[in-house]
Amino acid sequence: MNCSLTEALPKPKTVSVNGTVIPREAIAREVQNHPAEKPIHAWQAAARALVVRELLLQESARLGIAAEPLRDPEGRYETPEEAAMRALIEREVITPEPDEASCLRYYQQNRQRFRSGDLFEVAHILIAAPGEDKAARAVARMTAETILAAVRSDPTRFAELARSRSDCRTSGENGGRLGQITRGQTVAEFEAALARMREGELSIVETRFGFHIVRLDRRALGQVMPFELARERIADYLAAKVQHRAVAQYVLLLAGRAEITGVALASVASPLVQ
Repeated sequence: MNCSLTEALPKPKTVSVNGTVIPREAIAREVQNHPAEKPIHAWQAAARALVVRELLLQESARLGIAAEPLRDPEGRYETPEEAAMRALIEREVITPEPDEASCLRYYQQNRQRFRSGDLFEVAHILIAAPGEDKAARAVARMTAETILAAVRSDPTRFAELARSRSDCRTSGENGGRLGQITRGQTVAEFEAALARMREGELSIVETRFGFHIVRLDRRALGQVMPFELARERIADYLAAKVQHRAVAQYVLLLAGRAEITGVALASVASPLVQ
């Protein structure tokens, strides 16, 4: 029998903020935005999110803060409540802009994050075999070794054998050439093998699809983006990180002054900062 998530949830305590009860139905709707291994954990996360929202709305009302709803690049407008919360955060939570030294320090400590991927020119011949069929894979490996020996004996035969023997028909018709590939375009096993190979090398690579006779024609090493080009991206990241922490601290300050029942706010995530 199918059972909805809401029906499966244990009945929680009443959740309220300064006497304002957050309806069970509202928490049930919010649950979908907080996936978790156990339904009760999803419920608790949803309840915390709505408690944070209620804290901000009550504080914006207390301070008489209102704001014109803004429109995002996709043409969607904020609700009046979202606009009020945004205006409250903008007024009450001041975060410094990252300086040049902070951005440069982050760049130097995380240079690999700003490096483009290596570029490989590759050709292959695939001898396909199902991953769970041990007998078929044993035969495929022997076939691949026979083809590899033939290619090593006469490298000019690679394209001919790719057209006649490869189970990858798209590349086979092109002499086995895959063209230029970068990280993320092939399966992990194939990618790891390319990282170990030298230009001009031939090798057998085992993947979930079978055995590949691989020829690495050329490797172009990725380049690290200059700091001048990365600075704006780093500054945006650091500013968002600082703001997220500052907003969370502000919400905890509000929580410390409020009467909250049904859920604990040991830590929170801002509804405004991703």
